[in-house]
Amino acid sequence: MPPLALRLASVEAPATIAMSVRARALRAQGHDVISLALGEPDFDTPAHAMDAAHGAALAGQTKYPPIDGTPALKQAVRAKFARENGLDFADNEIIVGNGAKQLLFNALMATIDPGSEVVIPTPYWASYPLTVELLGGTPVFAPCLEADGFRLRPEALDAAITPRTRWVILNFPNNPTGAISTRADLESLAAVLERHPDVWILCDEIYEQLNFTAEPHASLAAVAPSLRDRILTLTGVSKTYAMTGWRIGFAGGPAALIRGMSVIQSNATSGASPITQAAAVAALNGDQTIVSVMRDTYRRRRDLVIDALRAIPSLSCAVPEGAFYVYPNVSGLIGRTSPGGRLLATDDDVAMALLEETFVATVPGSAFGLSPYLRLSVASSDEALAQACARFDTFCGGCR
Repeated sequence: MPPLALRLASVEAPATIAMSVRARALRAQGHDVISLALGEPDFDTPAHAMDAAHGAALAGQTKYPPIDGTPALKQAVRAKFARENGLDFADNEIIVGNGAKQLLFNALMATIDPGSEVVIPTPYWASYPLTVELLGGTPVFAPCLEADGFRLRPEALDAAITPRTRWVILNFPNNPTGAISTRADLESLAAVLERHPDVWILCDEIYEQLNFTAEPHASLAAVAPSLRDRILTLTGVSKTYAMTGWRIGFAGGPAALIRGMSVIQSNATSGASPITQAAAVAALNGDQTIVSVMRDTYRRRRDLVIDALRAIPSLSCAVPEGAFYVYPNVSGLIGRTSPGGRLLATDDDVAMALLEETFVATVPGSAFGLSPYLRLSVASSDEALAQACARFDTFCGGCR
């Protein structure tokens, strides 16, 4: 068999996927598995978005679309950025892709060379460092500590930037911690970034609508307009409108960067499906009631899970301010033995024992660059969450 590319040797599948695969295997064996591993809304896509997709298909919108997005969706995206983020983009400063993940890949592929460094705050979404490494870059990690509310401190950012830094990636509300960056936080980070004019800034705001605080979401490009020509603001419809499978992401940024990203996309996938783009137009322009309903539901579920986990003596858990995850600290379990006899030396051990002994799927903090924690998604029913927490309590009580 001919060999595969050397670049694959250092790239592993994200742990979120690996845990879901193991959970599916156990479920196939007949076990009652509760999976809190994947970050996917458990709501249905809004009916008006599905109707728009059906109408687009019937109207013959089934041909190759423009590489960077249909005019209708680009107009809807521009209106969304103006309405919700205080950002004014021209058509040539907008790109639509097959999910936000593709646009992340496009941006990095268009800008980094072997040896380029990308600053990634920890904990991080697992695909950030994996993508950087796949493209020959080097991830450099800036710690966000629980004691700081998992927020990125300006001194940590400054310490991570070197002459080789090509990008800084900011993800707030954060996956996996749910941390929020306030306007004041962003202003302090902007002061650092002002001193590094050759560094691009990627603001992944995919969870922007899932903000549980009284302070509205703030976009760095609006807070620090002097940095605007270096910022790519990335988001999409997946989390806000429960449209993960529709694969529509979009971004706004400087025209030269958007042009480079379009070149990459034109030689990879071409444009996103015009049918799904029509659904995204309807979601962005239509009734927004579902957004507040989902946000309120996730907030309530967060509180349910936090209360349950904080009642377990072996655990501690910060209160996430956004997204739909909780990130409990499991240091109280490290060094102990699970009810089934597994030595819990790491959070990986805790996650696997919890899955194989109680059939609750989570993701270890090691997957996000900060241990010993677990990530639990609250995008599940109240009943499933309550049962999962009860099993977790039983598991912790049986550790010795």
